[in-house]
Amino acid sequence: MPRIVRLYEFGGPEKLQLEDAPSQQPGKDEVKLRVQATGLNRAEAMYMRGSYYGDKPSLPSRIGFEAAGKVEAVGPGVDPVLIGRQVSTMGGFSQGQYGVLGEEAIVPVSAIAEYPGSFSPEQGASIWIAYLTAWGALIHDAGVTSGDFVVIPAASSSVGLAAIQIAKDAGAVAIATTRTAEKQQEVLALGADHVIATEEEDLPARVREITGGLGSRVIFDPVGGPYVESLPRQRPTAQPSFSMAGSRDNPRCTPSRRVSKGLSLRGYTMTEVRGKQAVLDHAQSYIRERLQDGRFVPKIAKTFPLEQSADAYRFLESSSQVGKVVITV
Repeated sequence: MPRIVRLYEFGGPEKLQLEDAPSQQPGKDEVKLRVQATGLNRAEAMYMRGSYYGDKPSLPSRIGFEAAGKVEAVGPGVDPVLIGRQVSTMGGFSQGQYGVLGEEAIVPVSAIAEYPGSFSPEQGASIWIAYLTAWGALIHDAGVTSGDFVVIPAASSSVGLAAIQIAKDAGAVAIATTRTAEKQQEVLALGADHVIATEEEDLPARVREITGGLGSRVIFDPVGGPYVESLPRQRPTAQPSFSMAGSRDNPRCTPSRRVSKGLSLRGYTMTEVRGKQAVLDHAQSYIRERLQDGRFVPKIAKTFPLEQSADAYRFLESSSQVGKVVITV
């Protein structure tokens, strides 16, 4: 029987349990994966505490959004040609129904995509959520282009690093932020043009200095929260500006400040890309081309075996990583 990780009560990583479970068969429009690696996301840390927006688990529950593996079986309505293909998942489904952390997973066929054959499963499990999230916000929504200055908070996360690569590929200047200088050199080495340590430096002043007094046109904040209040201050005058915020907390950016700075504050999630097939097809083509030619490279922070899933999530929640935390199976 395959081993899977299941959540029986809300709490931290210590509530996760590894257990044997009967093998399942895919239903209509589903596929079965033999999982080889699972990429971790903060959404799962919220989910295990019962605080993930839009997806309240019914316990006991599986967990996990992002896996790489081989298609072992397909359900009715799915082309059998997929059997044997190496794919990874893009999220966008209920973890309670389709959690992927374990040796086997059943997922909707609409949630899988092939990745470059030269990539390892660990890299394959580190692609779609990060790059689709950053692409949708920066390219599809904000239209980042050559000459733009883009501020990227939480830049050492997998989404932040993907945003740096996407901004740079578009010809923009990537201004990354981290809380302390501890990760500064590594984030610079991974492509950022500038890195600002927000607990040690004046963020608005540094952005104005870097941009020659203009401020940035685009801010991509994958976290959100009270920190968003400080971001408009980097624009000295009322100029068109675009900001996107994550949804962990409600951003507190006052209406008067938004008006005075000409700031458009836009909430965004990756489901906007996943929900439109033509947009998703374009995004996948864009990302896959750049993965294949080496312009985009997912960064693996650390890997853990399946037996150490709780330790992997503790490491994720420590915020000490640079890149993706991955569980290998």
